[in-house]
Amino acid sequence: MAEHRSLSEVHSTVAFPESWRFPRRLTALFLLGALVFTTGCTIRRDDGTEASVPGDLSGRKIRVVATIGMIAEMVEQVGGERVEVKGLMGPGVDPHLYKASEGDVIRMAAADVVVYNGLHLEGKMSEIFERMRNRIRTVAVTDGIDREKLLRPPEFEGAYDPHVWFDVTLWMDAVKTVERALTGMDPAHGGLYRANGTKYLERLEQLDRHVRRKASIVPPRKRVLITAHDAFNYFGRAYGFQVSGLQGISTVAEAGAADIQALARLIVENEIPAVFVESSVPPRYIEALKEAVEAKGFRVKIGGSLFSDAMGDPGTPEGTYIGMVRHNIDTIVSALAGPRPAGTGSFPEGSGNDVR
Repeated sequence: MAEHRSLSEVHSTVAFPESWRFPRRLTALFLLGALVFTTGCTIRRDDGTEASVPGDLSGRKIRVVATIGMIAEMVEQVGGERVEVKGLMGPGVDPHLYKASEGDVIRMAAADVVVYNGLHLEGKMSEIFERMRNRIRTVAVTDGIDREKLLRPPEFEGAYDPHVWFDVTLWMDAVKTVERALTGMDPAHGGLYRANGTKYLERLEQLDRHVRRKASIVPPRKRVLITAHDAFNYFGRAYGFQVSGLQGISTVAEAGAADIQALARLIVENEIPAVFVESSVPPRYIEALKEAVEAKGFRVKIGGSLFSDAMGDPGTPEGTYIGMVRHNIDTIVSALAGPRPAGTGSFPEGSGNDVR
């Protein structure tokens, strides 16, 4: 098994004549291809393909690149001090539209493993993952979720809805996938990964119970969640809400005048008090919907901003997965049911607001 070499070590062994002046993109692609010959050994996957994997990792941290913030945090929770995680997409970034930069390619080339959501969430990066999978280990956290539990909306052309993190129980299955992946790469520390995973899963169980308690505050006829795009279908199924989005499952789809008018009629006919914007989606469509509703003689408020495809800023409660989910359910309940009655379902002190 060949010794693992970092990207800087690979670069230092390749002497480029000054006159060549490679463009940055070509340099990134060259380095990605060069790693085939400089990292680890080769394993054969269940589908017959081969991939290069690093050697013994027990003596150093595992270098991980994660796409969205929820996954980066999940890897940190399970891996603890044994992982060094770099996230590609920060707060407010839409993964459906994200394009990998040359720097992203270099970071992925230097990683021991790239962890991503899958199910076409990172739509424009799918081709890069396919090219990388024979060179660098990749893990799609949704691979461990039973396909019978996944939603396949007809408007998404036969593909699965990728927004699985809004059903906390499905995200727990994703945590188990990360735990297995890290243990497989570094079996010497498997006990640590299993222990960390168990602790995090316990906190997610508490979170799921909290969301169910809070959702029960909203009368059934008012459990209608209207947002910028269809990111909340798993949330709706798990916690009893009818969900409608102006855009489709992916924000690549544009909302038209007919979509706005159809939702405006729904709001007026059902006297829905609030609609919601999303932190990673421009608010113009929801603002247009609000105007269309008011033109029909009914007033609807913007109930607040929900976190959908990205978490909040680092260092804030919403910058964690648990804090993001809590923010969303609190915002939804407050807007649809009014102020919280005293003594209804507060989250246990110290049971998961700070997941670091």
